[in-house]
Amino acid sequence: MKPAAFEYHAPATVEEAAALLAELGDQAKLIAGGQSLVPMLALRLAVFDHLVDVSRTAGLRGVRRESGGALWIGAGTTQAAIERSAEVAEAVPLLARATPLIGHFQIRNRGTLGGSIAHADAAAEYPAVAVTLDAELEAVSAAGARTIPSAKFFLGQWTTELGADEVLTGLRFPVWRGRTGFAVEEFARRHGDFAIAGAAIAVELDPDDRIRRCGIGLFGLGSKPERATAVEAELIGRHLADVAADEVGRAAISGLGPCAADLHGSAEYRARVGAAVVARGWQRALREAGDG
Repeated sequence: MKPAAFEYHAPATVEEAAALLAELGDQAKLIAGGQSLVPMLALRLAVFDHLVDVSRTAGLRGVRRESGGALWIGAGTTQAAIERSAEVAEAVPLLARATPLIGHFQIRNRGTLGGSIAHADAAAEYPAVAVTLDAELEAVSAAGARTIPSAKFFLGQWTTELGADEVLTGLRFPVWRGRTGFAVEEFARRHGDFAIAGAAIAVELDPDDRIRRCGIGLFGLGSKPERATAVEAELIGRHLADVAADEVGRAAISGLGPCAADLHGSAEYRARVGAAVVARGWQRALREAGDG
């Protein structure tokens, strides 16, 4: 099939893009890499009268360190650029390790950070990384700019806090220092497929091998990326030798409620796989932090 007819717009600036969205209303849709939107348009699962292409819009690409120590990445930055970036690998290892798991290299050449975040697929890696690290999202509309905490951004499958008239311009990731370890673990039927269950893990140890802070993000298990905050709180202050990875995995999943069920697996199956990937990721991250 082919997409329904639409009018194409290519704004030069973010302000122009926001003005177009405000003017055109619900009949307009942003497109960046198009790796999610184009197939939906081709199958006519989505129809819009106007497409606003921000793939060449100024100010939406790039990686930079900020004075407060955070790393800012433009929403239009391609996944391939993130994968190649030594600065991302050094400052936000969790994001760098999640990137090769996204689709295939052809997809990553076009797909963007902001596109994945705004699409908000519950089985996608980038949304889970953003939630795990407490990233902040920057958005611009004709009314001005605002910052949205990642914890409040994802509302459900393909549903976010982003307004229809807003352009996602970038994400700000905190940079973890000290004795830190990171891991992304997922189970998919084939490499590049969306995960049946996945976990993004970050942990920091103090000099006495006690857990100073940690983040446990979960994806593919519900309608949005989740954070096992109750389990994280219980782990703070515990010695790494007193924490069993299987215990962490079971506790993280039990706090979620019923897992999603579909053709790829029942809720019970996803829960078992989810506990296993959390445990495996926890072991890897803790080992890295201890070695550091």
